[in-house]
Amino acid sequence: MLTALEALRDEAEVLNFSITVIDVDADPVLEARYDELVPVLVGMDDQELCHYFLDTAKVREYLNAFR
Repeated sequence: MLTALEALRDEAEVLNFSITVIDVDADPVLEARYDELVPVLVGMDDQELCHYFLDTAKVREYLNAFR
């Protein structure tokens, strides 16, 4: 998912964003919350955007809300 997300970030029409990778297994709260849903992509408002694979349409929709 990270590779696909980085490729999306490089697209000209996509709003610029940063990526922070967090080890879910290192945090008991996050591990309990996401458990088997890793990898998970969460927006800065804690909105879960997708699990396992990048949902580019959902990410674009989320980012467009900040324009």
